[in-house]
Amino acid sequence: MIDLRNIETFFWVARLGGFRAAAEKLNATQPAISQRIASLESGLGVRLFERDARGIKLTAKGHELLSHAERMLQMRTDMQQAARAQNVMSGTLRLGVAETIVHTWLSRLMEYMHEAYPALMVEIQVDTTPALKSLLTSHQIDLAFLMGPVDEPRVDNIHLCRYPLAWLASPQLKLGREPIPLKRLGQWPVLTYSSITEPHRAVRRMLVEAGVATPRMYGSSALSVIVRMAMDGIGTAAIAPVFLGRELAQGELRQLDVRAPDLPPLSFTASWMQGPDSHVARTIAQAAQVIARDHAGEGASEMVASPPAR
Repeated sequence: MIDLRNIETFFWVARLGGFRAAAEKLNATQPAISQRIASLESGLGVRLFERDARGIKLTAKGHELLSHAERMLQMRTDMQQAARAQNVMSGTLRLGVAETIVHTWLSRLMEYMHEAYPALMVEIQVDTTPALKSLLTSHQIDLAFLMGPVDEPRVDNIHLCRYPLAWLASPQLKLGREPIPLKRLGQWPVLTYSSITEPHRAVRRMLVEAGVATPRMYGSSALSVIVRMAMDGIGTAAIAPVFLGRELAQGELRQLDVRAPDLPPLSFTASWMQGPDSHVARTIAQAAQVIARDHAGEGASEMVASPPAR
């Protein structure tokens, strides 16, 4: 008889590309992982992996059987879910979040999760979108709220929200009459997202196309740093003002009228890896979509207390 635990081990060794990564995922030792694979190969009478000094890779038969293994694990998950009450989810969700989401509606999602899934623990990691993509595809986080979609095999995405970018500055910064030509704006440092992000690259392209040969770009992965430097008059900021209502209302920052093409908006998705253990990530992603729409005023009829069906 084939042990389902051995099938699960086969699936994760194949997906993660090695025995060590599978051992960490399954909280087992590498010798135990090797023994399970050997037992499964013996029971099936086929070799699942080719082994050499560079590592392992699936055999042709291993590739063929991998989809069967995934279906068996999905059936186990479906059976377990059917046996539970609808609102019972437990374990730990590793959640990666872009900082803009932290400053907008993440707290509302956490409040909802606390009420709806009291047995579910959450570990939150805040990082840039490129870092979150890497963590997601390497299975180091289960769900990411990031600038997406993530165009990778076996990644599911759903749209969450879209926030426009704007040019902001301290009233202390004397920028001249508005509308301000983009080339004149380039006389001051431009404060924006980290240099590895698409918004940073887009702002740089716009400045260069406007005739600013060598834009002075101060990038940061921390929004608080960008906002603080802008308020202190270090330069102009190109960020999403969605979370800056107080600073704008109190006159600590002002939105600039700039003679330039519109800045590209930030478009966020919830993204997770497909697999037999993706039910929790998918369920929380759907709840996040409702809450994000409610926050943006796109779905006033959908209350946080009435999340999507689970």
